Amino acid sequence: MKQPKVLIMMSTYNGERYINEQMDSLMAQVQVETQIYIRDDGSTDSTMENLRPYAEAYPDRIHIRSDHNLGVICSFFELMRSSPSTFDYYAFCDQDDVWEQDKLIRAITLLETMNSSIPLLYCSSTQMVDQHLNPIGVWPKVPQKQLTFHNALVENSCVGCTMVMNDITFNQIRGSLPSDFNEVIMHDWWIYLYVCTFGEVIFDEHPAIMYRQHQGNVLGGSRDGLIQKWRKRLDRFMNGNNHYILSRQARKFLTTYEDYLTRTQIEEMRNLLHILEKSVIHRLWYACKTPFHRQSILDNVVLKFVIIAGKL
Repeated sequence: MKQPKVLIMMSTYNGERYINEQMDSLMAQVQVETQIYIRDDGSTDSTMENLRPYAEAYPDRIHIRSDHNLGVICSFFELMRSSPSTFDYYAFCDQDDVWEQDKLIRAITLLETMNSSIPLLYCSSTQMVDQHLNPIGVWPKVPQKQLTFHNALVENSCVGCTMVMNDITFNQIRGSLPSDFNEVIMHDWWIYLYVCTFGEVIFDEHPAIMYRQHQGNVLGGSRDGLIQKWRKRLDRFMNGNNHYILSRQARKFLTTYEDYLTRTQIEEMRNLLHILEKSVIHRLWYACKTPFHRQSILDNVVLKFVIIAGKL
């Protein structure tokens, strides 16, 4: 039986410490035909030296290019722009995790139960581990509410390194990327929002990735306790670090895809964006009835507070 063709896209940056473990786990994927496209985002350590033996051993499967530093968001989008469009499925990959052997085929098996004529996206929980691969906990938990446009506009419920897209998702997004990414919060959030808006997202509670947590993480889960987690969130808000990031991304999404959105979606997005310019009384009223929501009760309360404060 013909195996599904999967393109794995990995952006690397100073990943010499763990890159070999990740590459070994990618090469060990079963029941799929894989190619790996790697864009090094200007590493200054021996990441490229560690990768070259893999490219030399598998020249038809591993493709590596070193480029100047763009940052994680632009680097992954650049991978999408420069990768071939001839695969059945496309997966993002971080440089310091370890995948279970059936990570890809499990995702594909679930995706093949869905409507293949629309954009589809698979994502899952992860097994968080420390730098020595000792288990810490499972994150994120299964979302309690549906993964819809009304959630995705204000919260990212999908972890990028678990994502697997069908070819429709990949090609549609690649063909309509914004001219700049200054207002995009994260590449995985943008893709999650797109598929929630125009297709379907499936969340797998089984963690098929060991998601390594260490001091060198650019982004990722957190080992913080609840109090510490919320103290950091409050500090970021009080310092203004997160002000207006949701509204900027929403506005960019609206201008990019307005021709394809439904009239209701356009109206709801405009109502959200325009309410931020209104008085606090209007914002309070809107926060009580907004259709946009986050997964947890506490996160949803925070969302309403940010709307009322006019800092979305």
